[in-house]
Amino acid sequence: MTAGRIFTGDELTKDLTLECDVCVVGSGSGGAWTAHELVKQGRSVVMLEEGGYHTRREFDMTEPRAYQHLYQELGNRATDDLSMTILQGKSVGGGTTVNWCSSFRTPERILKHWRERFGIETVSTGVLTPHWEQIERRLHVAEWPLESINANNKVLWDGLGALGYERGLIRRNVNNCLNLGYCGLGCPVDAKQSMLVTVIPDAVEQGLSLYANTAARVLDWDGRRVTAVRAEVLDPVSKKPTGVKVVVKPKVTVVSGGAINSPGLLMRSQLLSEGRVGERTWFHPVMIMMAEFEHEVNAFHGAPQSVYSHHFVDRGPGKMGFFLEVPPVQPMLAATVATGSGLDTLELMTKLKHLQVMLAIHVDGLLPDEEGGTVRLREGSQSRYSIKYAFTPAHWEAFRTACKEMAKLQFAAGAKMVRSLHLAPVTLKSAADLDRLDAAAWAPVQVRVATAHQMGGCAMGKDPSSSVVDPHLKYHTLDNLFVVDGSVLPTSLGVNPQETIFGLARWAAGHIGQAV
Repeated sequence: MTAGRIFTGDELTKDLTLECDVCVVGSGSGGAWTAHELVKQGRSVVMLEEGGYHTRREFDMTEPRAYQHLYQELGNRATDDLSMTILQGKSVGGGTTVNWCSSFRTPERILKHWRERFGIETVSTGVLTPHWEQIERRLHVAEWPLESINANNKVLWDGLGALGYERGLIRRNVNNCLNLGYCGLGCPVDAKQSMLVTVIPDAVEQGLSLYANTAARVLDWDGRRVTAVRAEVLDPVSKKPTGVKVVVKPKVTVVSGGAINSPGLLMRSQLLSEGRVGERTWFHPVMIMMAEFEHEVNAFHGAPQSVYSHHFVDRGPGKMGFFLEVPPVQPMLAATVATGSGLDTLELMTKLKHLQVMLAIHVDGLLPDEEGGTVRLREGSQSRYSIKYAFTPAHWEAFRTACKEMAKLQFAAGAKMVRSLHLAPVTLKSAADLDRLDAAAWAPVQVRVATAHQMGGCAMGKDPSSSVVDPHLKYHTLDNLFVVDGSVLPTSLGVNPQETIFGLARWAAGHIGQAV
């Protein structure tokens, strides 16, 4: 067995043509596990990653550096109307390099919904459990101890307990974690068991060739087969094309660029699958409430996410559910997300040590009439995207309810003030003020909405007229093209998505290898 290599853009100075069994586009949750399993089968695998190769030696826990190198569009990706901010990873390891380590298996109720509505019987709890068990062992997934939760998470834990709501401790993929709290900026001690430090190096040792700073631009295809993947090399510093081209000629191609970039690659390649590519995109839209406490919370320190509640995840027919977690509160992230301006923002930032922030993550895609968002190529550009997402009355009802519930929890845990993230923030002094939220401006751009979970756009399903890939993740009309990432999810999940994608990828690699 010959070890592979990781190549970076500054090393790629002349055009290359490569032949291999499988080309995997993208190195995040889906691409990494797929490549790992395929090289274990003895397949020759070339992986292309648009982002750079960055390691703990560069992870200095500063936001300006992290957003510049580790996030799509420097952390500024958003919907066209700017109504929703989109945080999405972009480097070797993808979103796993910058996520907050929350690890949940796919809920049975979601898999049941997929079976009943979309006829998907290939993925079930029984099928995925053996894969999750192997994954969890490799990534050291374990419940975070109650005694180690930080003050930010403790507000959620205490509030849930005081109100009698369901609560739990999050399972996290970490090993020898130092509880620094800067997971979103890249782990400086390699404690986070991201793809960057686990299955990607494992796969490279077994022969994977990974080309970083190499953006797949188009798939050549003829009849029912992809014949080549055409990519261009990007300068690691400027992120601009250097003029060097890479052409990969694989027997099988796996697209794993995520729920925005994977549809984009298919669209650039004129693979539109009856117009469903880029349709039914789900975002887990996030509502945020910020609370001030007398004591220091220091929400920028300690494991970012360790407590959750699914108490409101299923609110009954016609209503959108949501689940509760907390984020870290580093200065740049806080200032970017906070609404208001000038002296108001300055005053808020002087209170950073005393601020606690709570998230309500909404489960989109489950209501009968939901269509979700769309991803399209931006006019005049082959590398930037037009992203649209229309909020419905069901969204606004859930958003308003979620903000009230979060404020109740924060006051129950001792907050002296709670503030909404409206353009004109609503400030609450006690739980008696909750009804003031009813009069707030519940409309696009009038209240901060964010997303860190992008799903859909290349949905799996039995019917080619309503999906992009089949229940085995093969593109409906091509024999050697698979999509393996969050874009194949036909709805959102109601949990953080990384472990669902890990499991799907490890499962799919079994039959992808047989297609070589």
